[in-house]
Amino acid sequence: MNELIPHLTVFLLVLVRVSAFFVTVPFFSYRTISPQVKITLALVLAWMMYYTIDVEPLVFNDEYILLVMKEALVGLLLGLMGYIIMSAIQIAGSFIDFQMGFAIANIIDPQTGAQSPLIGQFFNMLALLFLLAIDGHHMILNGIYYSYQFLPMDQFPSFASESLPKFIMTTFTAVFAIAFQMAAPVVATLFLVDLALGITAKTVPQLNIFVVGFPIKIGVSFLVMFTMMAVMIQVIQKLITIMIYGIRDLMAILGGG
Repeated sequence: MNELIPHLTVFLLVLVRVSAFFVTVPFFSYRTISPQVKITLALVLAWMMYYTIDVEPLVFNDEYILLVMKEALVGLLLGLMGYIIMSAIQIAGSFIDFQMGFAIANIIDPQTGAQSPLIGQFFNMLALLFLLAIDGHHMILNGIYYSYQFLPMDQFPSFASESLPKFIMTTFTAVFAIAFQMAAPVVATLFLVDLALGITAKTVPQLNIFVVGFPIKIGVSFLVMFTMMAVMIQVIQKLITIMIYGIRDLMAILGGG
C-alpha cells in the first residue's frame, strides 16, 4: 500500500488539472452534461494521461499541497481562457438583440445557467455544432494533454512574465473585434432601418411607427443574418482557432517560454 501512495499522488495531480479544466472550458463545462459524465470523463482521461507523463513519484507533504493548488489554478486558467474567447459570441448576440428589440427576451445559458441574449444563444449553439463538426473538442482535449509539455507537473507557473499583460490585452482586443465583426452587418442595417423609420414617422405622423417598426426590424435582421450566415461561420471558425492558439500561448507564457 505504501508503494502505491507516490503513484496515487501523481494521478491525483493529473485528475485535479483535468477536472479544473472541465469546470470552465467551453462544451465540457455545460450544465446540461451531468456531473457523473464529467467525473467519469475526467477520471478516464486522467488515467490515460498518467501513463504518458514522465514524472517521478511524489511524496505527500507540504509542497504537495501547493502542487495541488497549482494544478487546480492552471486547469481553471486554461479553461477560462477558452471561455473568455468564446464569449465574443455572446457579446455579438447582445449587440444584435439590443438593436432588434430582443433584449427583453433572454433564455438560460446551458454553460453558466445565467440569462443570455436570444441571438447570442443561437450563435452559441451554432458555434458548438461547428466545434463538434471540425473535431474541436478533440483539439481541446489535446490542449490539456500537451499542457504538461509547457508546464510540467513539478513546475510552478510564472506570473511575473512581461508578456502576460500584453497577451491578456491582445486577447481581449481580439474578442471585442470579433464580436464587432459578427454584429456589424446586422447592427449597421438596423441603424439604417431606424433612420428610415424616423423619417417615415416625421413625414406620416398618423402612422404608429412603434407597431410597424418592430416586425420590420425583426424581419430585416433575420434576412441579413440569413444572407451573412457564411460570413458568420467563417468568423466562428476564426474564433475557435484563436481559442486553441490562445490556450497554447497561455500555457507557454505560464511555463516561462
